[in-house]
Amino acid sequence: MRFLSTRGQTPALGFSDAVATGLAPDGGLFLPESLPDFSGDLKRFEGLGYAELCFEFMRVFATDIPADTLRALVAQSYTKFTDPAIAPLKPLGKNLYVLELWHGPTLAFKDFALQLLGNLYAHQCATRRETINVLGATSGDTGAAAIHGLIGRPGTAIFILYPDGRVSPLQERQMACTGAGNVFALAVDGTFDDAQATLKEIFGDQAFRTRHRLSAVNSINLARVLAQCVYYLYAWLKLPASERDNVEFVVPTGNFGNVLAGWMLQKMGVPIRGFRVATNQNDILYRLFTTGEYRVGAVQPSLAPSMDIQVASNFERFIYFAVSRDPARVRTVMETFKQTGAYTFEHFNRDTFSASRCTDAEIPGIIARVHREHGYVADPHTACGFKELRSDRVNVVLSTASPAKFPDTIRAATGVEPTHSSLEGLKAKPIVKHHLKAEPAAIRAFIDAHAVSR
Repeated sequence: MRFLSTRGQTPALGFSDAVATGLAPDGGLFLPESLPDFSGDLKRFEGLGYAELCFEFMRVFATDIPADTLRALVAQSYTKFTDPAIAPLKPLGKNLYVLELWHGPTLAFKDFALQLLGNLYAHQCATRRETINVLGATSGDTGAAAIHGLIGRPGTAIFILYPDGRVSPLQERQMACTGAGNVFALAVDGTFDDAQATLKEIFGDQAFRTRHRLSAVNSINLARVLAQCVYYLYAWLKLPASERDNVEFVVPTGNFGNVLAGWMLQKMGVPIRGFRVATNQNDILYRLFTTGEYRVGAVQPSLAPSMDIQVASNFERFIYFAVSRDPARVRTVMETFKQTGAYTFEHFNRDTFSASRCTDAEIPGIIARVHREHGYVADPHTACGFKELRSDRVNVVLSTASPAKFPDTIRAATGVEPTHSSLEGLKAKPIVKHHLKAEPAAIRAFIDAHAVSR
C-alpha cells in the first residue's frame, strides 16, 4: 500500500517511509492511497485479543514489514498495559458504556499508538542502521506517551515541546522526570498552538529535517491515526450484536486525531452510526460542526488542558475526504486559513459528526454527577463526553486519561483522592526541563546541540 499527501505535491511513499517522514514535505498529512474495506472481515475478527486484532488491522497498511516481524512489534507494544483487556469496555447504564483507554504506561489514550510507534522507530533504526530524532509538541498527554515509547532506545533522541505552565503538574513530571539521556522536555512560552506552529515550521525546513533524520510523533504521523482505529474496532466488536448498528462514539478531542481515527474506520466498512466531538471551552471544532466556520479563537486555559487547542491539525485529513480528495482544494482551504485564521465552508458536509461543548464551570458538576449516578470517576477530559448524551443511541464515551492525573479537580468534585503508583513515584524525582522560546531558531539550535548523529 502507498500513502499520499493531502496536498498532493509529495511522491507517494510506502508505510515505513511515510511513518519516518511524519509530516509530508509539502506540508500535508499522509493518508492511504485508498481505504480498505473490512466489512467482510468483521466476523473473523470477533474473539481476537487486542494485540492480535491490531496486527490483523495494521498488516493491511504496513505491507513493507514482514508479517512475523509486524506481529512481534505489535505484541510487544501492548505488554505494558495493566488491564488484561487492554481497552476494557465497561457498561454504566442503559445505552451507556465507557471505553477506558488509559491502562498503558502513561495513563492516557496516546499510549495505544505511541507504544507501537516507538517500536516501529526502533525497528527502522535497527534494520536500516540509521539514527532518528523525533520531534513532537504536546498539550499534555502526547509528550509523555511519546517519551515512554522511545525512552532509552539506542539510535534515538526525542524532543517534546510543551506550553510551560499549561499542562498539569503530573503530566509535566511524566515528561521531565525520566532521567533518560535521550529525552529532552522543552518548556516553551505561549500555548500549545504556538508550539505546534513552531514544530510545523521546523519540519518545513527540508535541509534541517534531512540532516537530523527528523520525524514527527504528533498525530500528524500516519501511524498514530491508524493505530487508534483499532480500539474503535475492538470496542465495536465487544458490544452486543443488537447494539452495534446504533452506536455513537463520544470522543473528547482537541486536535481531532482521536475522533478522525474512528471516522476513518467507519469509512472502511464498519457500520458505526456516528461520532460526537466533545470539546472543552476551546471549542473551534464545536463551532465548526455547528456553524460550518473554522475560525481560530484565543486559547483559554482549562481544567481539561490536553484539549486547550485552537488549531486542530488533523482536520486537514477530514478536509481531504470532504473535498473529494482534491489536493488543490485542500491547499486553498489551508492557505486561506493560514492567512486569515478562518475558513467558511459554503456547503459543509458534517457527515456522521455532531458536537458538544463543555465549559470549566460545567466540568466539576459533570464529574460529580457521573460519580453519583454510576459510581464512576471520570477525568476532566472524559467528563466533557458525558454532556448531552442521546437517549436514542448506544453511547460509548471514550475515557481518555486516568483521573489520577488530575487529583485536585477530582478531589474537589467528588471527595475521592485518585492515586496511581506510577505517578506517586514521580513526585520525589527532580524535574529536568529546558526553557526555550517557541521560535524555530531556538528549537533548531537546541536540536543541533543534542541530536543523535548517524
